[in-house]
Amino acid sequence: MAKVVVLGAGTGGMPAAYEAKEILGKDHEVLVVNERPDFRFVPSNPWVAVGWREPEAITIPIEKYLSKKNIGFKCARVTEIDAQNSQLKTADDDIVDYDYLIIATGPKLAFANIEGAGPSGFTQSICTLEHAKQCYLDVQALIKNPGPVVVGAFQGASCFGPAYEYAFILDKALRDAKIRHKVPIHFVTSEPYIGHLGLGGVGDSKSLLESDLRSKDIKWVCNAQVDKVDDGLMYVSELNRKGETDFTHELGFHHAMLIPPFAGIDAVANVEGLCNPKGFVITDEFQRSPKYPNIFSGGVCVAIPPVETTPVPTGTPKTGYMIETMMTAIAHNLKAIIIEDKEPTSKGTWHAICLADMGDTGAAFVAMPQIPPRNITWFKKGKWVHLAKIAFEKYFMRKMKTGTSEPVYEKYVLKALGIERLE
Repeated sequence: MAKVVVLGAGTGGMPAAYEAKEILGKDHEVLVVNERPDFRFVPSNPWVAVGWREPEAITIPIEKYLSKKNIGFKCARVTEIDAQNSQLKTADDDIVDYDYLIIATGPKLAFANIEGAGPSGFTQSICTLEHAKQCYLDVQALIKNPGPVVVGAFQGASCFGPAYEYAFILDKALRDAKIRHKVPIHFVTSEPYIGHLGLGGVGDSKSLLESDLRSKDIKWVCNAQVDKVDDGLMYVSELNRKGETDFTHELGFHHAMLIPPFAGIDAVANVEGLCNPKGFVITDEFQRSPKYPNIFSGGVCVAIPPVETTPVPTGTPKTGYMIETMMTAIAHNLKAIIIEDKEPTSKGTWHAICLADMGDTGAAFVAMPQIPPRNITWFKKGKWVHLAKIAFEKYFMRKMKTGTSEPVYEKYVLKALGIERLE
C-alpha cells in the first residue's frame, strides 16, 4: 500500500485528493493535511468583501466530505518538510509519513515587500477569507465616510483578475449605496497596460477593460511601483518602458485594496533544492520535483517564469482550470508509478477558463494554453458572465461535496469545445 499525502486543501488540493483516491483505488491511502478544518472557495472573496456573500456560503467542512470517499484528513499546520526522510512535521510536534507528497499549499502573501502594505498596515486584501471579512468592515466605514479609493495590484503580483473584479464590484456597491459620486477611484497596477493580466493580454482584453474602466469613471496608473503606504496616503512611481521613473503620484485614500506579490510558504521554501529563490516549487513537465522524485506539486505554489519582461515585475497567474489540469496530470502520473510501475507521462494542458464578475456584468476569457503562444484565445463580456460566475461558485462547491473532480458531463461538454485536461 502506498501512502499519498496532499498538503493543502484549497481549489487545487481538494480536487487532487479526490482524483488521486479515485484513480489509485482502495488499496492505497490518501491523506489530506491542512491548517484549517474548512475548505474556502477563494474566487468568491471579492463578494464577501462588499457584503454580497456570507462567509458561510463559501465554506464547507473538509473532513465530512473527504471521509465519504475514504480519504483521511489531519487538521494541522506543517512547519517543516523533511524531504530526505519523506516526513512532514507539524506545529503540534506530530510526524506525518508519506510515500508520495502532493504540495498544493497556495502562496504566502508577501505584503512585507512593500512598506505599509496589507491588513496589518494600511491596505486591504481579498486573498483570504479573513482578509475579505476585514475588507468588508473597511468598506462599511467607507460608505459611512466617503472618500477616495485605490484598487489594484502591487509590483510582483501575479493575480490581476481579482483586482479588476473588486474595482468593478466596489463601483457597483457604491452606486447601490448612492455615494459613488463622492468616491473617486484609481486603479493602480504593475501591469504595463490595462488588460495585460500577467499573460501579455488575452484576446481584446486591453481595449475592453480600458473601455469599462473609462465608462465607470475609474482612472488608472500602469507600470506602477508602490514605494510605500502611509495611513491614507499611497506613494506611487510610474515607470517608463526603460524602467525609469516617469511620474510620481501621491494618492490619498479612505479605502485601498491591492493584491500582493506571492511567495512560497516557509515550510516549502525551506526545503533545500525544492524551490526557486521566491519559494515556488520547481517541477518538470509532469509536475514532479526533479530533486525529489516522490514529490509532486500543482497550483499557485508552482514555479512558472513570467510570460515576458515588464518595466515593473509581474508574475504569471495560475487560474482555476489550469490548476485542475495540473492535478489531473499528477493523479495519472501517480497511477503510472504506483500501480503500473512506469515512469510519468501525463502532462496538464494548462488551458485557462476564467470568469470575472464586474458587478452587473462580467468578462470571460479562454486561453489554450494559458501561456503564449496559444492555439485559441478569446475575451468576451456580458451579463451572462455575471450569472455564470454565480452558477460556477455553486457548481464547484457541489463538486467538492460530492467528491467528483471532473463529472462526466463536464468532461464531455468541455471536450466538445476542444478543452481537455491532459495533452
